[in-house]
Order: sequence, then C-alpha cells, then structure tokens
Amino acid sequence: MPDSTALLPFQPTSMSTAQLAAVSYLARYSGHTHALYEYQLREWFSWCEVHGLDPLVGVQRAHVELYIRPLGDRGLMDSSVVTMMHAVRGFFRFAHIDGLITSDPVVYARLPKVHRDESRTQGLDRLELIRFLQVAQTITVHHGALAYLLGINALRASEAAAVRIEHYAETLRGHRVLHLVGKGNKPATMPITVPVLRVLEACRGVRTSGPLILRPLTGNPIDRRDVYRMIARIAKGAGIPRHISPHSLRHAAITNALDAGVPLRDAQILARHADPRTTEHYDRARGNLDRHGVHFLTAYVAGV
Repeated sequence: MPDSTALLPFQPTSMSTAQLAAVSYLARYSGHTHALYEYQLREWFSWCEVHGLDPLVGVQRAHVELYIRPLGDRGLMDSSVVTMMHAVRGFFRFAHIDGLITSDPVVYARLPKVHRDESRTQGLDRLELIRFLQVAQTITVHHGALAYLLGINALRASEAAAVRIEHYAETLRGHRVLHLVGKGNKPATMPITVPVLRVLEACRGVRTSGPLILRPLTGNPIDRRDVYRMIARIAKGAGIPRHISPHSLRHAAITNALDAGVPLRDAQILARHADPRTTEHYDRARGNLDRHGVHFLTAYVAGV
C-alpha cells in the first residue's frame, strides 16, 4: 500500500481506487495513530492480495469475517482483534461516505465481544502514588516535574515531553494554567495546583522559555523514550515491584481522583476523554464491595 504522506501530493490518478481510499483515510491521522492504522491496512491489503480480492471494490461481509477469524488463530486476544480492525472499519466507512462503494461490508461483520468494565492497566494506589511523587523529587527536579505532570495532571507521555515553560505562564480567573495540545491535536487548558507549580518552578530554575523537562545529564529536551526510562527509574527507587509505564501514572491520576469522590464528569474533564464511558473503564471503585449500592438501598428501606 502506498505511503500517504509521500504519495498524496503526487499523481493520485496512478493509484487504484482502493489505494486512493486508503491514502485519503490515512491522511486524517498523524504520528503513532497514522503508523498503527497504516500497518493495519497493510495487513488487510496483503490478505486480499493472497486471496485474489480487490481490497475495496466487491468486498462482502463474508470476506471480512474470513479475515477476522485467522486473527484470533494467530494468538491475538479478543481486544487485539478488535483493535486490528479499527483502520479497516474506518477505511470502509469513509469509502462508503465518499461514494466509492455502495455499502459498507464491515458494519455487520461479527467481531469478538470485549468486556471493558475496568481498565487492565496496573496503576498506583494512593500510597504508591504518594511515594512515587516523593521519590521522583529526590532524583532530579526533572524527574519530579515529569512525575507530577503525569500523576496529578494526567498528561500523556508525549504531552509531558512537549510542555514548554511558556505553556504555564498564564493566570486565568486566579488559577495558574497549563496550555497544551493533546491527543487528536485538541487544545486543552488545565489548572496547576500549588504543589505541581512548585515542582515545575524548581525544574524551570532561572530559565524563562524553552522545553521544561530536560535530560539531566545533557540538558537536551526529553522525548517519549526518555519519559519511559525516567518513569522506570522512579518506580525502581520507590520500590514498586511491577512494571510502571507513563500510562500507569495517568491511570493512577484518574482512578485516584475517582476514589477520592471526584464526580465522573469532572474526572472525564481531568482525563480529557471525549466519551464518559472511557473514564468509567478506570473506575476501580465499582468493584469495591464497601461502596456497593446495595448498602445504600438497604439503609434507605431499612424498615422492611
């Protein structure tokens, strides 16, 4: 399949209808999402080539289900099978919208049912999060700032790495705020609490502009890989025996907010989730028998 970023501006008429549809679909995305979806479409195109099918025109629901079945046979979990179909589903959906095909064969294709009642990410409980934040500050000011941005403000790894000193210089309605561009190039503004501001200012030092978090040894700006390495070092110093990733810190921020009684809507704003159901996946408290709704109902109708 052609590379969308390289081929789109050049001779689109030389592409097949399926290739043009793929390039058009992938052009909607960038970065890691673009790379993932390109891989998924390459897999679909390769399967169609092996079976003598056009990847777009003439595809029926049965073809799609025949493609889905071997994904599970390859050892992929049900959730991974569903993920592998994200780009294929989008590819056909937009081809249908653009009038390239008369119907979408993926709409009613059977996918494995995935129960997502809770996130499987191993986050940190309250005491672990406190210890993690404390240990981070003892390593370097850069580790401390990174830990607070991930564990309190629930930033993603790439978002934390991209924070610049200028991004949190503004005060709105009495709150010091951080401006950032999140997933899907969505701008966001969030308040910075005093403890977070304290570690950010310690990391900033006398600098007035530029990337906030730097590599302690070289002074160069960090990237995503640095974020992972720094988090792993903090986790080791905090004595946390399991694997902790940057997303574990984001997970910890959201779940601990919910455990603290933050309403779901406010936790959704903290997480910057478009759908509240995504935030619900983080809610460990739904499995807490001490807070089960049956206790409140029994107390309400205690006279029976």
